[in-house]
Amino acid sequence: MNSKQIYVTKMSGERTIFDEEKLRNSLKRSKAEDDIIDKVVEKVKTELRDSISTKEIYRMAFAHLRKSSSHSASRYKLKQSILELGPTGFPFEDYISELLKFKNYRTEVGNIVEGHCVSHEIDIIAERDNRHILLECKFHSDQRRFCDVKVPLYIHSRFMDVEQELKKKSGHKDTIFIGGLVTNTRFSSDALKYGLCMGMYLLSWDYPVGKSLKSLIDQSGLHPLTSLLTLSKFEKQQLLDKGIILCKNLIGKEKVLKEIQISEPRIKKIISEVEDLCNRFTE
Repeated sequence: MNSKQIYVTKMSGERTIFDEEKLRNSLKRSKAEDDIIDKVVEKVKTELRDSISTKEIYRMAFAHLRKSSSHSASRYKLKQSILELGPTGFPFEDYISELLKFKNYRTEVGNIVEGHCVSHEIDIIAERDNRHILLECKFHSDQRRFCDVKVPLYIHSRFMDVEQELKKKSGHKDTIFIGGLVTNTRFSSDALKYGLCMGMYLLSWDYPVGKSLKSLIDQSGLHPLTSLLTLSKFEKQQLLDKGIILCKNLIGKEKVLKEIQISEPRIKKIISEVEDLCNRFTE
């Protein structure tokens, strides 16, 4: 069957014609070599069937890419790697904090701040120059979930309560306070409309275009620990519990891997993957 005649089913349930270029572009973001991308695309095309889900296409592409280039496969599974930062969402807050530091923000995570009416726990306070962004992180372990308009409505009301109190403090005469919302999935159109209208800082997997969470990770090369293919899910969770969020945090930390009962031969493989992933980003 000609690939142009094959319909695929999106996560929303919508059916659309298979687009080879979309698959090719997603593989390009993994920084795989052109010949490897060509090989993966051709293999996936031979396995397509009508009404196949986009999720299954991703799984097939990932499996073929992993056989040819493990470091590219690590990058390709980026969205899934973010989902694996759950289920509590706390590692996601730490991860966003690291990404903001890359953008030259000073950050604090999990502070209790007094508002005019009540106190609030602020996930991340990010400061740069005279800008103070008070961020709420909304982590979803299911990529089909998104932030609807109720989320920025609630967060903005908390921000206004805190802002009113912060403005009373000395040294904040020229400070610009901004409320913000970060999610690993997406915003509804109304959530975006309201957030933008209220001057909120908004960051999601695909928003803003060119400055989205996905783009920021590509620019920084700060891959989450969960990207690694040489670690089991249980091992990743143990390391996350120890506060190790980034792949690069494992460089020179073989002792931490020993502490969770990983053998010497496997430690060498893990560190090799980490170095390969980090070094290839800087090439």
